[in-house]
Amino acid sequence: MRFELFKSKILTDGFTRLIEGPSCDKNGNIYAVNFQRDGTVGKVTPNGKSSVFIELPTGSTGCGTRIDPNGTMYIADFKKHNIFAVNLETKEIRVHANEPAMNQPNDLAITEQGVLFASDPNWLHQNKGQLWRINTNGNTHLLERNMGTTNGIEVSPDGKKLYVNESSQRRIWVYDLSSTNELSNKRLLVEFRDFGLDGMRCDVAGNLFVTRPEKGMVAKISPDGLLLSEISLIGKNCTNLTFGGPDGRTCYVTMSDTGSIEMFQSDVPGRCWSLLHRSF
Repeated sequence: MRFELFKSKILTDGFTRLIEGPSCDKNGNIYAVNFQRDGTVGKVTPNGKSSVFIELPTGSTGCGTRIDPNGTMYIADFKKHNIFAVNLETKEIRVHANEPAMNQPNDLAITEQGVLFASDPNWLHQNKGQLWRINTNGNTHLLERNMGTTNGIEVSPDGKKLYVNESSQRRIWVYDLSSTNELSNKRLLVEFRDFGLDGMRCDVAGNLFVTRPEKGMVAKISPDGLLLSEISLIGKNCTNLTFGGPDGRTCYVTMSDTGSIEMFQSDVPGRCWSLLHRSF
């Protein structure tokens, strides 16, 4: 394991301590939840100019987000058990799914066909969690209950694996993902001795980038579970990350202790960036 040579720098600030869910659109704009006040989504231009993009419905607060190539942003609303769908052009907000049996929907992963997977931790009761699939028609399916504090979640570049981490238990699990979006063959990918886990993204080579809250680092992990490197950040409480920039190699990291977005350069593009240039 080595320390990554690339250095992090701050792109923008002005977010609340609940900053989360970064995503990039095809034009290179970065979005993250809770800009200036909770219940908003902020938009940041590639040169760092920030503004409120939308206000979520009263009582809702966003967490993880994903953007598909058709210009729809999906937002996990951990307060009201919703998955919102937002048209980036018109800013229209609709409820894509509502599931009262969800605890606090947290992070989202998306397949090439637009199927969503949602982590669903219960931070209030014994740090347990669930795992959900949300089909393109908005139907929800509970895939697993009685997990640890499910948090970061991602699909592999070939679409054949789903990764899910448990923050408090410091474990990353991997499942086989079928062409019909069924899960099987759950196994432990890697377990850490200290510090928690939060958001995750894959690069196009299949490596996982995982935020390590309180450690102030992003861990880069091989598809086989080997810790390849750690990228040191300026802040400490990194919550999530995404890839963007002109070539998909810019990694944006949300930081709750500073209310900022940091950025560093990776060696290959991120999977989420490559998906933006495909059609569902």
